Amino acid sequence: MTACFSGKRVVVLGLARQGTALARFLARQGAEVVVSDLRDAEQLQEGLEQVAGLTVETVLGGHPDTLLDAADILFLSGGVPADAPIARKAVDRGIPLSNDSQLFLELCPATVIGITGSAGKTTTTALTGEMCLAAGRKTWVGGNIGRSMLLDVEDIRPADLVILELSSFQLEIMTASTSIAAILNVTPNHLDRHKTMAAYTAAKARILQFRPAGSVGLLGWDDPGSRAMRPQVRGRLRTFSLEGEVPDGAYASSDVITLRDPEGERQVCRVDQLSLLGRHNVLNVLAAAALADSAGIPTDAIAEAACTFSGVEHRLQLAREFGGVRWYDDSIATAPERMMAALRSFDEPIVLLAGGRDKDLPWEEAALLIGERAREVVLFGEAADLLRGHLDRAAAAAAANSRSAGWRLERIVQVSHVEQAVEAAAGLVRPGDVVLFSPGGTSFDAYQDFAERGDHFQELVRGLRKCG
Repeated sequence: MTACFSGKRVVVLGLARQGTALARFLARQGAEVVVSDLRDAEQLQEGLEQVAGLTVETVLGGHPDTLLDAADILFLSGGVPADAPIARKAVDRGIPLSNDSQLFLELCPATVIGITGSAGKTTTTALTGEMCLAAGRKTWVGGNIGRSMLLDVEDIRPADLVILELSSFQLEIMTASTSIAAILNVTPNHLDRHKTMAAYTAAKARILQFRPAGSVGLLGWDDPGSRAMRPQVRGRLRTFSLEGEVPDGAYASSDVITLRDPEGERQVCRVDQLSLLGRHNVLNVLAAAALADSAGIPTDAIAEAACTFSGVEHRLQLAREFGGVRWYDDSIATAPERMMAALRSFDEPIVLLAGGRDKDLPWEEAALLIGERAREVVLFGEAADLLRGHLDRAAAAAAANSRSAGWRLERIVQVSHVEQAVEAAAGLVRPGDVVLFSPGGTSFDAYQDFAERGDHFQELVRGLRKCG
């Protein structure tokens, strides 16, 4: 690892997880670090504690232009868009932009598998890591999944493997890439941040650019958005599919997960041996298998992890089975596409809990699927009125288009908060039902993030004394 920040003036925007990791790392490298955040000290207590004792200057409550005076580089945390006024002014002054993942990739000596997509990237990242660990490889898992890899970069060795989840926020300014890169899917998401689907797609595509020689690009072949990235893959193209065989990658045929490359085929396991639920999770297993295989992981280790991996918190996680009813926490569903994947995972009658804060995403298709898959819906949060309108229009459209025979939705209940939503669901359920907490909106109307929302949901469910 080589870093030359001694005596450099670096500015970090944002004092959340990525910002604090950057500040700590850069201060250790001898940089003159200034951290700025729009929030005040009371709101940033945890972040300030993370940098306490370091030579770090803090500027809170705004991003004044004076931050850029004599600045050598401007680092953006994930919550700070590249078109923020101060970022645009930095570019105008010739000050380069970077972030924690960009810096990590510049410094990391090991093979890095980079994973992005609109849905499934955390499960795929975690599972790929488990496959590498099952083979006995020293493996590091992080990035957008919850831990900045900068905290570990000084301990990573060339023979290690790094599995790095990358969001569109991190990718939009990146000019470094990974030896193995995957775009799982590209569907509408984060349009409140990126404004247009074209801008969002362009951010995702950056993971395929700036590629080293001999690189591998993995695309989800069943997803039109990912498949359209084919011309941008430099190096070896691998794909994964549930809808047909692929020439190089992973596919499921006759319910058997199979790896294929120019040298032949290897069967991994049967689909019914997987612990994960849902078609979308079979796709995640296929992606992880192709990625691990691309990194040289033996098929038996891939199979072992695929069959034993039970998932990541807040992703179709069974929170409780009580009174003949199973309660699932899918708080990670912050977009309609994720909710739709969860709805398709069950054949049982569903009581759906949906809401939160909308991200300016299309809801028409999701509303139709809700009507066809859920028996009752409990709406909560800022988006409750919006979702109610979409469901009413979907019901009218189904009736007008002779789809009413497949319409299952019997009742819509609207409340304000998650506490009330859980209470309402507990009064609606019957033995054999599934309660699915898959909001479809972000948590930011009431929580710090989806994990805090999911933890609260699970706490409420564990506290139930009566069901049905």
